[in-house]
Amino acid sequence: MSERKTRKLGVIDPSSYSNPEKVKVTHLELFLDINFDDTNLIGKVHVKCEKLKNVATGHLVLDVKDLKIHKVTNLSNNKPLNFDIGESFGNFGSPLSITLPDKENDDDSYVICVEYETSSQASALQWLSPEQTLGKVEPFMFSQCQAIHCRSIIPCQDTPSVKCTFKAEITAPKELIVLMSGIRDGDALPFKKNKLLWRFSQDIPIPSYLIAIVAGRLKGKILGPKSMVYSEPEIIKECAFEFSETDKMLKSAIAICGRYVWGRYDLLVLPPSFPFGGMENPCLTFVTPTLLAGDRSLANVVAHEIAHSWTGNLVTNINFEHFWLNEGFTTYVERKIVGAMYGEPQRHFHAILGLKSLEETITKNLGETNPLTCLVPKLKHLDPDDAFSDVPYEKGHTLLFYLETLLNEDGMFDSFLRSYLDKFKFQTVNTDDFKNYLYEFFTDQKDILDKVDWNSWLYCPGMPPVIPDYDRSLLNDIDNLIEKWRAWVPSDDCLFDSTPFKKSDFDTLISAQKCMFLAELLEKESLDINKLKLMHQVYHMEELQNAEVKFAWLRVCIKGRWKDRIPDALKFLNEQGRMKFVRPIYRDLYQWEYARKTATENYLQNRKYMMFVLSNQLERDLHLKKDLEN
Repeated sequence: MSERKTRKLGVIDPSSYSNPEKVKVTHLELFLDINFDDTNLIGKVHVKCEKLKNVATGHLVLDVKDLKIHKVTNLSNNKPLNFDIGESFGNFGSPLSITLPDKENDDDSYVICVEYETSSQASALQWLSPEQTLGKVEPFMFSQCQAIHCRSIIPCQDTPSVKCTFKAEITAPKELIVLMSGIRDGDALPFKKNKLLWRFSQDIPIPSYLIAIVAGRLKGKILGPKSMVYSEPEIIKECAFEFSETDKMLKSAIAICGRYVWGRYDLLVLPPSFPFGGMENPCLTFVTPTLLAGDRSLANVVAHEIAHSWTGNLVTNINFEHFWLNEGFTTYVERKIVGAMYGEPQRHFHAILGLKSLEETITKNLGETNPLTCLVPKLKHLDPDDAFSDVPYEKGHTLLFYLETLLNEDGMFDSFLRSYLDKFKFQTVNTDDFKNYLYEFFTDQKDILDKVDWNSWLYCPGMPPVIPDYDRSLLNDIDNLIEKWRAWVPSDDCLFDSTPFKKSDFDTLISAQKCMFLAELLEKESLDINKLKLMHQVYHMEELQNAEVKFAWLRVCIKGRWKDRIPDALKFLNEQGRMKFVRPIYRDLYQWEYARKTATENYLQNRKYMMFVLSNQLERDLHLKKDLEN
């Protein structure tokens, strides 16, 4: 084995070293042991690959990151194969180049065995001690492979341009349940001392970022004919209640998108350090416990992950420059599901709330001329995690909603959506594929499509060039309440009982309206701190259970420079690791000179409990890390 110095990334994907344009992986078979003592995975993977016709190459190139490669062999005869590992480059890891054996069959296919183990610091894995779990009894491990972290646990072509099937045999301590993003093949089997063997298969080709694994003390509860929810036993009842409408959402999604091909739709509620609201792993969606509001008010995140079953998992962006084809479409379908279940005004209201979030991202965080605010950004030598924002979600959704307003006469845009998903199912697509098929489907609407400013929408930074005319009826109560707070001038001897505000003003708003009310306050000039104190008292803000509302309220308090709320903000940061909440609050605290040192110290004390994808971004937010040198 030799180390080859290179920074050459792929032809198809600027985030991968792999060479699927020459040799393509079609199937993976995993044989791994979950080692909690050393916090790593140990075993091997059988990589089935095919050399493309009329392509001259003698090498398969895989992505690896912090993996210890022990041995590479040709599975057909167990003969060793030469391999070398290139220089590591940032979070991209290294290329693993394997010399292919001599041709053995007519179809130029090979099965290569790579024996390896992961690092204890694998960026895709989070290891929790028993003390960090609710039950305090057993350890816990889970993965998060999106965007380019699968290479830290499996030598693979770690690019969404490659979709492959997999089988897995996983051994773990007998006290734990193992789940994966596939279908379990029978019950667990005894394996050696104190171990069980779990088997899984995923027969539908998926990109590497959708490979997921979890091991922990888990319990399941049935939600519907296709669905269960899993969590630590201590919260399984709350989880089953919160996600009881999953089956109804799935039926709504099927009515919008067509046949559901994945067999199961199970949910797993992870420990609080999970960095996302949800992750659309096939057959097993991961969700954050911050969705447990007690009133199902945040279940729209599940609608988003269900929508991914078609937009992202079935039809997949070719690389992360075209991420909007995953997330913009999914946000669009999510809100179609919300509209079908709760009415079109709620669909439009969620779109307005998303647009407000997009405006903050573009005008305040990234900057209106930042190339990362393009719907199709350039990511050469840029870690996709560093480009992550709500731009592909909300700017992508806005484009699709705008196209709906132009083209949905007699439901034709609804028909286009289903046709698009059917045409490109099991495939990967880029933005030109989408646009070309749009023109092909709407051949008689070419004049309308030609008037769309495609260059501005797709390749120019900043806010969307057109904002649809959304239904604003659910804003009326919010506007009235905001104006009431702005206009009210408290007297020096003002008593709580004499104020014009009452708790029901806030309680009668739906969750999204509460978030919008607070977002409007955040956007305007700071509220007088006495008004904030009264708002806290009247609305009983200390009792908030909804994490989205609590997050929005804490940001308003920080902007109002209410020092007494800093401990509440730090407690909220330390209780969960959801990036959507943690990064903005840390940024807000950093911008407040009084709180900057406290925020930085809090991060340094707690980063060991965070997943890499979060801590890596927070180091940028808190100016603790220089930009990666290209």
